[in-house]
Amino acid sequence: MKRFLILLMITLGGLRAGGTNETLSPAARVGKEIFFDKSLSASGKMSCATCHDPKHAYGPPNARAVQLGGLSLTDAGTRAVPSLRYQEYTPPFADLLDNPDGISTPGPGGGLTQDGRAPTLANQAQIPLLAANEMANRSRADVVAKIKAAAYAAQFQKAFGEGVFRDTNAAFRKALESLQAFQLEDSSFHPYSSKYDLYASNKIGGDLTPAERRGFAVYNDPKKGNCFACHYNGAGLNGSVRLFTDYTYAAIGVPRNKEIPANRNSRYFDLGICGRPDHPLPASRQYCGMFKTPSLRNVATRRAFFHNGKFKSLRDVIRFYNTRDTNPELWYPVVKGVVQKFDDLPVQYRASIDSQAPLDGKVRGGRPAMSDQDVEDLETFLKTLTDADVE
Repeated sequence: MKRFLILLMITLGGLRAGGTNETLSPAARVGKEIFFDKSLSASGKMSCATCHDPKHAYGPPNARAVQLGGLSLTDAGTRAVPSLRYQEYTPPFADLLDNPDGISTPGPGGGLTQDGRAPTLANQAQIPLLAANEMANRSRADVVAKIKAAAYAAQFQKAFGEGVFRDTNAAFRKALESLQAFQLEDSSFHPYSSKYDLYASNKIGGDLTPAERRGFAVYNDPKKGNCFACHYNGAGLNGSVRLFTDYTYAAIGVPRNKEIPANRNSRYFDLGICGRPDHPLPASRQYCGMFKTPSLRNVATRRAFFHNGKFKSLRDVIRFYNTRDTNPELWYPVVKGVVQKFDDLPVQYRASIDSQAPLDGKVRGGRPAMSDQDVEDLETFLKTLTDADVE
């Protein structure tokens, strides 16, 4: 019931931008301390905010494909860091989740992280805390000991009880719950302050320019951008509104990114959902290459795109969607005149490749779904999804 009330306040704008401690519960206040505490990493130089920077919509502050962590901040990750904004309505992962558009058939959807393995924000928070190439704590006990020695230890005890540190596992769970509370309660994780929000709410300053209107039309046109098919912008699950994602998964054949150290091993492939321990091969082969559809809010502020950070500009992302099939040589390696299409997914798993327009297998050399003007207008519209506080 408490979580429902928090989400209702968020939706109605009851929490003001800035997320001051006065608006947060005791648990969320502690979560805020933990989120920005670099001492909780093995290096002493990395916090949650290092990769999820508030100034960059709680996403990465740079153009690296993957971020660096570990004992000396030299160990590379394997996937691009997603934004933590607008995650409050994300349902737990399910192989068959109802699509919020009410039209598409059920399919894989929900969950936190690129492959949905974390059912809640609390579950997600433990992954970087314990991952050897991120914050690199050896155990839950390590994390708890650092919190116990922190300046906010008394605040932690006040929020969760004087004896909270007596049980290491319980204290660790409370730390994760506090991080979740911070993300649910602090309005900076869901400000809804973009130009599009003003437009959708008929507020002053929300008038779209002709180019933005044309771009919005391209976004919704099933024969052009068809963005709406996956980046749904209507009412959805749990009463969520205009989140520009339907929580589903897709394999779109993003080219292999050699910038990721793991990819230097030609036998290594990031298989998305079917790389999860609970979705082993061969039974889960239909999920191979599928990654979660992110929200497009603040997408224009990112500097690395897709699960592997292959693309560095929003314009190239749009162009890839538009010409992946008609001009694959623009994106994939060409060896002895042959385009190595879908080079980051083994041949035996390519049946999972998405076939929705504009990624619908158009003939090479054919006409792309969008004109150059459509591409430019679509990018212009997507910029209206940038929150007012983002750099």
